[in-house]
Amino acid sequence: MSAGLDLEMLYREYGHIVLRRARQILGSAEEAEDVLQELFTSLVAEPQQFAGRCAPSTFFYAATTNACLTRLRNQRNRRRLIDEQVQPWSTDLDPRSPEAGSAVRGVLSQLTHAEARAVVYYYLDGMTHAEIAKEVLGCSARQVCNLLQRVSRRFVKRKEAS
Repeated sequence: MSAGLDLEMLYREYGHIVLRRARQILGSAEEAEDVLQELFTSLVAEPQQFAGRCAPSTFFYAATTNACLTRLRNQRNRRRLIDEQVQPWSTDLDPRSPEAGSAVRGVLSQLTHAEARAVVYYYLDGMTHAEIAKEVLGCSARQVCNLLQRVSRRFVKRKEAS
């Protein structure tokens, strides 16, 4: 971001996008507020991370998604929470159902970054494989399908082992 860019204006204009996205991924208003604060604090400290390479809305959407995924991966008690709360993974879930959102949040910390991004955009946002491939991951729709199938197989095996 350039030295003349108004962070207060960006906060007013895009803060609600960050909050909504973080709440959707994390399932917690409190954690979403933490992500909002951390994201804008990082922009104050390192404004060059944006540098005008894309539209502000695109930057905040991607930065929020990445911050939430990182937060989930770093939770110390993720194994205990997954074992206690996550229902077995099912490919039959309607991507827009509350059950899908709950299951997705519980498993994200166990996935690679690419897998987690594909799962978020497919199950939480309801995007198609082609949309995820073209607009988000920059890969083929087949690769997105492979990522989602890999995740599904992993959790089917986990369910069978239980």
